[in-house]
Amino acid sequence: MTNKKQQKPAYTQEFQDTAIQLALKGNKTTAEVARELGLPEWKLYGWVQSWRKKNSKDAGHGKSRADEEFRKLQKRNKELEQENEILKKAAAYFAKNLR
Repeated sequence: MTNKKQQKPAYTQEFQDTAIQLALKGNKTTAEVARELGLPEWKLYGWVQSWRKKNSKDAGHGKSRADEEFRKLQKRNKELEQENEILKKAAAYFAKNLR
């Protein structure tokens, strides 16, 4: 017997991307996908975590896309509420003057 270290299998980027997409689909758990592909679970979890971290950044601003979209929707909601208040006041004014 020799004391050679066991070679780690090299995974292509295409293989990693496919594995990540399978894990993110939601049809199976990440652990199930890892077992089916013959990967250690921790490795696929790491790939998925790295992918999420890399793809959740908004062009270097450090904000996730979801956070940015949420802020835009909050701003739009506030604008619509203000417009609604103006319309209510205008309707009340005109209703009062019609009597």
